[in-house]
Amino acid sequence: MDVQERGLIGSGENIVEMQDLDEEEFAVSRSSDADAVFDAVIGNIEEIIMEDAFQSLQQSFMEKYYLEFDDSEENKLSYTPIFNEYVELLEKYLEQQLMERIPGFNMNDFTHSLNQHKDEVSGDIFDMLLTFTDFMAFKEMFLDYRAKVVLCLNSYKTIRVTRQLGSYSAAFCSKFSFGLKWSSTHSGTCTDTQM
Repeated sequence: MDVQERGLIGSGENIVEMQDLDEEEFAVSRSSDADAVFDAVIGNIEEIIMEDAFQSLQQSFMEKYYLEFDDSEENKLSYTPIFNEYVELLEKYLEQQLMERIPGFNMNDFTHSLNQHKDEVSGDIFDMLLTFTDFMAFKEMFLDYRAKVVLCLNSYKTIRVTRQLGSYSAAFCSKFSFGLKWSSTHSGTCTDTQM
């Protein structure tokens, strides 16, 4: 009986150990798969936001509304429809692009996963994604854009007074480290080529 009991206990422990091992392997496998999917989505987002189509879409939107925003603590009611339009336009574009590139992509699942992995995401990408959900991040993006445009325009006015425009004006803003360049297609405005 002792031998049988030992055998049963030994067998039971082995089964339990194997079950625990299988559950751990399963958890690691599921975690690894989820991490791989998350990494793939982030990689695709990096590609999408660097593409000309996304840059142009965001640039046009910011060009359209940047004068609406000011640095006061009070938020204007007019900001709300602009924010909603931004989310609708750019988040939908991003989601559409991700669905084309990643079969079965679900934005809600990704958003949940993003909350769990937010420390692993590059600051620039996280900041851009934050503009879809955090109004203050959205407003700050517009205030930064406006400040860059004003700086560029002020610099251009100074240069214009001291030099003939010629071909120099087309390239002067591109020398700024924050990526502004003069654009003759925007009738006298500077545009941020890295937004």
